[in-house]
Amino acid sequence: MKPFSAILLIGPTGAGKTPLGALCEKKGLWHSNVFHFDFGAILRCIAATGPGRFDLTGPDVGVIRRSLATGKLLENRHFPIARNILLSYAKEKRMQGQDLMLLNGLPRHAGQAVDMEPFVRVIQVLALTCTPEVVKERIRRNTGGDRTRRKDDDRDAIETKLSIFRRQTAPLLDHYRQKGTPILSLIVEIDTTPERIYRQLSKPCDCINT
Repeated sequence: MKPFSAILLIGPTGAGKTPLGALCEKKGLWHSNVFHFDFGAILRCIAATGPGRFDLTGPDVGVIRRSLATGKLLENRHFPIARNILLSYAKEKRMQGQDLMLLNGLPRHAGQAVDMEPFVRVIQVLALTCTPEVVKERIRRNTGGDRTRRKDDDRDAIETKLSIFRRQTAPLLDHYRQKGTPILSLIVEIDTTPERIYRQLSKPCDCINT
């Protein structure tokens, strides 16, 4: 399978990744169609309803449920679960050569990034940065409008996610920087909307470097 092109969206919980991804999918980006792969939302759906359209087993669903219950990331030995979900999603969307996938929630650490290289080419990293205080207030206010039915937004869960993000996901920026992948960092405030961020993404990725 020829690797498909992707934009990796990185940011802590509450930074607005999901509403931004939905907006990019609706409007497209850089004259390309965008498919928003919201890994967290897909995992929550699988945990609630079963594997559905994805090539997963009952034990796979059990692994996903335990991961969500503890707030921990899927471990390296469970990467085949993530791979099956991602490839099933790409096949379902019938991605073409100029299409872009917006990766939200996968990869979550450098090991997963390396495992994805045979079938994903990350051409741009979009990093949403905000302080823990801003994260908590954005979630409290539901600034992005996507937290209404979330059951994992209590104080302890938020602290766990922020800790995991700092230790395991944020280092992805160094991983891609070393590979020469363009990185665009945008500061997110309490009242930052997805529309405001989208307006800053008007330049093609090959014109943005850090």
